[in-house]
Amino acid sequence: MEVTVAPGRLPRLVLLPGMDGTGDLFAPLAQALGPQAAIDVVRYPGRQVLGYDELEPLVRAQLPTQQPFVLLGESFSGPLAISLAASRPPGLRGLILCCSFARRPAPGLALMRAGLLDLSMRLLHSKLMRAPMRHLLLGGSASPQLSDMLQASLKQVSVAVMTHRMKEVQRVDVRDKLSRVGVPAMYLQALQDRVVPRRAVAAFQRGLSALHLVQLDGPHGLLQASPAASARAIENFCRDLPSPPACP
Repeated sequence: MEVTVAPGRLPRLVLLPGMDGTGDLFAPLAQALGPQAAIDVVRYPGRQVLGYDELEPLVRAQLPTQQPFVLLGESFSGPLAISLAASRPPGLRGLILCCSFARRPAPGLALMRAGLLDLSMRLLHSKLMRAPMRHLLLGGSASPQLSDMLQASLKQVSVAVMTHRMKEVQRVDVRDKLSRVGVPAMYLQALQDRVVPRRAVAAFQRGLSALHLVQLDGPHGLLQASPAASARAIENFCRDLPSPPACP
């Protein structure tokens, strides 16, 4: 885990990455938050096939133990963030879910069923998939730099790992854990998301009390394509969190 420690009023942010798991794609958000933000970026093994059940203890072991923190789960990592928050780890003060889901998002991933998943994943690192992946995740106006960043992150993940993660998404369902989350929560929704449909937020609105919904222009890769707006929403959410109890 990479750690940037800086003084400030905001609690530490623990960032759980999207499907690639590298954490590299948080760079635009980290830059937008600025050097005053204390950020932990959790990274998943790119060559070891691990599902949600195996990733959860890996992430749990990296949570801060000596200071308050806010947990952010991006896309694939939303169910992980929910499971961790439901267990109420010490120091957790808030939960942020970005373009994520509590159960399989449909119809956004419908093409990944009926045998098309294995085929599409075999082509993951081919030139044929670059434009469709860029458009799906980053929208039609992604900069060359952002597109290169996406490709570089995907190259670090084996086809077997990515295929397994996609299959995990197809069967995940953590809706029963939402009611056990005891901290304020925010959902960042991308208005041009082609992966997770807007109705996915309904499960969070039913299961999380007083969920704060923030809708922003951008594609599924909201933190990458709209980092400044995302950073402002995150900062506002963190500043509005209740102060931690005073030490006796």
